Amino acid sequence: MGALTDLLAFLDAGRPCALATVIECWGSAPEPVGARLAIAADGTFTGAVSGGCVEGDVIAEALALMDGARARGVERRYGISEDTAFSHGLACGGTIRILIQRAGEGGLGRAAIAALAEAEGDGPARVLETRLADFEARVRPAAPGEATGLSADGTVFRQLCAPPVRLVLVGAVEIARRLAGLAGPLGLAVTLVDPRPAFATAERFPGADIVPLWPDEALAARPLTEQMALVTLAHDPRLDDPALDAALASPAFHIAALGSRKTHAARLARLAARGHGPEALARIKGPAGLPIGAVGAGEIALSILAEIIARRRGAALAG
Repeated sequence: MGALTDLLAFLDAGRPCALATVIECWGSAPEPVGARLAIAADGTFTGAVSGGCVEGDVIAEALALMDGARARGVERRYGISEDTAFSHGLACGGTIRILIQRAGEGGLGRAAIAALAEAEGDGPARVLETRLADFEARVRPAAPGEATGLSADGTVFRQLCAPPVRLVLVGAVEIARRLAGLAGPLGLAVTLVDPRPAFATAERFPGADIVPLWPDEALAARPLTEQMALVTLAHDPRLDDPALDAALASPAFHIAALGSRKTHAARLARLAARGHGPEALARIKGPAGLPIGAVGAGEIALSILAEIIARRRGAALAG
């Protein structure tokens, strides 16, 4: 569950609540702009806006906001210098600016929060736009390419709410099971594609969206988007090749295939015979995963996920 879903649960249970959001960072900060914390009036909270350094004070500010008269929100800045690193700020030495907004009556309404939560599920992307002078907020459709952040003049904070990055795994093998288990806690949605019912089960892949079809059928019905990464893990050309064929025709931000260099060379030759040129084939990272000397399914899964995160964040990758 995300902070918005939890906020809805608090409201539906009749519990006053508030939403805290990181709106600006300077220096080193453990949570990015857009990180959120949902807070109920009894002190219950979910999410994070720092590495634990300022949550206590943010919660206290949120409780005071809920107890106050009619204020919609409040803004706080937390910073720390090296010589006071362990007092009450950010132990890493950064500075963050946090917006705290009342939820429910007098603040963010339930309908608005529900629309934003839907956008982070499978609904259309939306933006929560908050005017910082008076904390007036509205929800609107997201514009193409819009991102979370402050307006150019710094007077408005816009938070993009959109479906999470989705990891599409082809082949319900043990590495896929470990990879799915690592991806979920990091906020990645997981789709598993495998037509073999004995392998692709909810017991082996809890929380994953299981598509029991051959990859060409699955990816034709659910095309890959720029918010998706695909990794083939089956070691079976009948599964891997059609999946890679479809991925190369898509805007997926990362495409990878498990296997040795020899296996990958043979795979590229087969895909070239299907009409893919060198530039397209260069999009496939093979062998999949960062070269960390991984041994065993768990470490290999970790190396693959680290590579996906690096690609998503724009870090330089070899190969």
